[in-house]
Amino acid sequence: MARLAMEDKQLMEKLKAANFYLILTDPGVVLGSYLGLPIVLNVCWITNAEGHFAIAPSPLSYIQTIGSLVTNKMSFVNKLKNFLHYGISLYIDYGITRPLYQGLSNEFIDPNTNIYSLIQGADLWLRVDVVFEFPSPTMPSVVYMGGFQCKPSKPLPAELEAFVQSSGEHGVVVMSLGSLLGSLLPEISEIIAAAFARLPQKVVWRHTGEKPSTLGNNTLLVNWLPQNDLLGHPKTRAFVTHGGTNGIYKAINHGVPMLGLPLIFDQFDNMLRLKARGVVKILEATDLEVESRPWTRVSPTERICAGCQSSTAIHLSNQWTTPSSG
Repeated sequence: MARLAMEDKQLMEKLKAANFYLILTDPGVVLGSYLGLPIVLNVCWITNAEGHFAIAPSPLSYIQTIGSLVTNKMSFVNKLKNFLHYGISLYIDYGITRPLYQGLSNEFIDPNTNIYSLIQGADLWLRVDVVFEFPSPTMPSVVYMGGFQCKPSKPLPAELEAFVQSSGEHGVVVMSLGSLLGSLLPEISEIIAAAFARLPQKVVWRHTGEKPSTLGNNTLLVNWLPQNDLLGHPKTRAFVTHGGTNGIYKAINHGVPMLGLPLIFDQFDNMLRLKARGVVKILEATDLEVESRPWTRVSPTERICAGCQSSTAIHLSNQWTTPSSG
């Protein structure tokens, strides 16, 4: 894709003539370098590893690599696991990734540079919120701005508000798996619906697939839900999530404990970080049972509540504020 764009001379001339101030990318550094623009990376992962390894000292004894699924407090075995995963990432980087990009670099940038050097040369890095990070070295060019999109909740639509209010003292559980995953495999959805049916809470579940036969009267299926407004509702007791950062930030912002069901990409690592902070219980999608303990304890425990309150306080203390005009 980058080669097709950069070989289009007419397109490149238009981009140069537009006099852009900077390029915000994830992480299209080759194009940015070719155009001579300041580069702002909005990224946690780079071509071969967690982005932290490119911008700051990253001792493997407490800085996690992609796929290792360990926290910053590692046993000897976990350190060894982390080291092996780092070795795999280096093999992928030098054996696969860099050669793919080197042709572009040779032709359009500089034969003496490589994709990793271009990434390291970015002018600014936008990272997740500090509540999402384990303690680690950092650099002045790193800005922790995760959750900037969080807003106060608004009133719910009348029908949805009536359903939420009908939950009484037990409250509501919200479930959403993000925009990419509107539904799960039918057999998994059946298990989830049956587990929800046993809860005393009402459930609002974004589900675009076939209606499960085990669905209980306490569960409302919707094609779309006002996630921020539901999470900010005083009757919301828990959030069942796949681990996408957008939903996680909203839950933390509103102080809502989570039940994690990670499925793809960075979701496993996201859930691990929140579990270490005592904010989430994690379920395995491949090992779901109606009687799974977390399903029967969706209402947050005292420990989970304390972890969530602590994370919310950290997040709110670091929230961005809009500069006043004039």
